[in-house]
Amino acid sequence: MIEVRRVFTHVEDIHHEFGPVADQPLRRGYVAIVLTNPFAGRHEPDILPMMDALNPLGTSMAERLRAAMDVPVARIEGYGKGAIIGEAGEQEHGALWHVPGGYAMRELLGWKGDRPSYAAGRATDTSGQPGNALALVPSTKKVAGPGATLDVPMTHINACYVRSHFDAIEARVPGSPLPDEAVYILAMSTGARVHARVGGLAAADIAKWDGQR
Repeated sequence: MIEVRRVFTHVEDIHHEFGPVADQPLRRGYVAIVLTNPFAGRHEPDILPMMDALNPLGTSMAERLRAAMDVPVARIEGYGKGAIIGEAGEQEHGALWHVPGGYAMRELLGWKGDRPSYAAGRATDTSGQPGNALALVPSTKKVAGPGATLDVPMTHINACYVRSHFDAIEARVPGSPLPDEAVYILAMSTGARVHARVGGLAAADIAKWDGQR
C-alpha cells in the first residue's frame, strides 16, 4: 500500500523583512514525500487502512525534518501539515494524513497522549495528557497537478491562539504530484514571525495548557 517515489526537503532562515536583523533568524522547513496513490482512478469506500499504514512514515518524516533543520527538539515552536493529491485522486485521500502526520510531530515534540487508531473502524484518543505539543496541528489539502504549491499553515505547538506564530510556508515538489501520486507534507518552525508585533496572546503567557490558550 505504501510505495515511496520521492522525498523533498526544504529549510530556510529568515533574517529580516525590511526591519532590523533578528538576533536569531527564524528557521522554517518542510519535508514532502511523494507516494503512489493506491486509490487513484477509482472510488474506494474504505480508505481507513491506509491511515494506519502511513503511521510509520509520518514518524520517520518528522524526525527527518527535525534533523534537516539541525535544531534540538526544544527549539521547535511551530508546526503544520498538508497534502497535495494528484488529479486521479480525491481530496479525502489527503485527509488520511491528519493522524499519521500530525501525531508524528506531536510525539516527537513531547505529546504524551495516545495516537488515534482506525484499524477497528473507530477512533480512540486520550487527550489532555501532560506533555508538550498540546495544540492540534493545522492542515490544508487540495487536488492539483504537477508542480502545484500548497501554503501549509503553522501555529504554536502548545496554544493555537498565540498570534505571533500564525504563519504559513509555501511547499511544492517539482514535477509532482503526477495523477497517480500523493504528496504528504510536514512543516516546522523555530519561533514567531521575525517582526511579529500585532499583539494577542504571547507564547510566554500561555496559561491554560489546553492546546488553545
